[in-house]
Amino acid sequence: MTTRRFFLAGLLAASAAPNLSWAAAGDPAYIAAAKTPDGRFALFGLDPEGATLFQLPLPARGHAGASHPTRAEAVAFARRPGHFALVIDCVGGAVIRTLTPPEGRQFNGHGVYVENGARLLTVEQMADTSAGVIGIWDVEAGYLRVGEFATHGIGPHDLRLMGDGRTLVGANGGIATDPSDRTKLNIDTMRPNLSYFDLDGRLLETIELEPELWQNSIRHLALGPDGQVGFAMQWEGAPDAATPLLGLHRRGEAPVLASAPLADELAMKGYAGSIAFSGDGSEIAISSPRGGRLHRFAPDGSFLGAVSRADVCGLATHPAGYLASDGLGGLIAVGAQGTRPLGRQDCAWDNHIVSLQS
Repeated sequence: MTTRRFFLAGLLAASAAPNLSWAAAGDPAYIAAAKTPDGRFALFGLDPEGATLFQLPLPARGHAGASHPTRAEAVAFARRPGHFALVIDCVGGAVIRTLTPPEGRQFNGHGVYVENGARLLTVEQMADTSAGVIGIWDVEAGYLRVGEFATHGIGPHDLRLMGDGRTLVGANGGIATDPSDRTKLNIDTMRPNLSYFDLDGRLLETIELEPELWQNSIRHLALGPDGQVGFAMQWEGAPDAATPLLGLHRRGEAPVLASAPLADELAMKGYAGSIAFSGDGSEIAISSPRGGRLHRFAPDGSFLGAVSRADVCGLATHPAGYLASDGLGGLIAVGAQGTRPLGRQDCAWDNHIVSLQS
């Protein structure tokens, strides 16, 4: 009943948000989705210490979000493959718009605002072929869909706007999936890539891994302060392989693949769930909910250390180093000196934390 009312509220919203700034929502540093102790789903706004500034209902489990750069609006994406994205007024809590991909498409859990919030770009794939598409939505026209362009890959997932404000970087995971149950269909022939585009969708550069690593799905992205791109990977090959799960790239150069010592790499169980640069940009980390591990690296790929934390996944930049979350209720600050709990410790946090500063 709650879910139905929530959707109807979104569908009946006839006017746009009042264009209030993030200050009106308490100046959150992060947004993140979670399941609350009573079993409901919500989008949270958090301050740097993890305190809840707002809590807004979601109709189902979320995956990631996108925050408008100037006004208190956020898009909450369904867990992939998803067929809704909710544009939420983070001050009043109303659903401004419910976005639906065109027929035969599905949202893949991520998106980003560009041109100072004038357009929203959503990561999508064709349901029948898993070919990647970036949907273009005109925000000022009430989130009207106005176009799309190809990601030049299969199974796209993450998308980021680089610091110049004109270049996009996208992660094509390389995996074709069944649209109904996410069954992986092409593990033996998958071919992931990292691709760069301009805002009109023109392909600028594509990076592929060596053929022996084509089963390393490129999934999530982080941007360093000097333009370095970090990408987190998920291994789809032999389960006993200790393949690198972190890649680092600069435009025009070959990617650097970063490995942990053998025992630490094996402990990740071939899966990096999230990625973030530290608050001062001096290092980068990846997380593994399957392995219950967080690995820290220098920007040159050198291994710096590991943190053990059950079901850890969400990662974001934090003044102490990183903000990390887990599915068991934990929200923690992670730094070179260790960890400390932050905010409430009773929510099952979903996969990602979105920093409003990035």
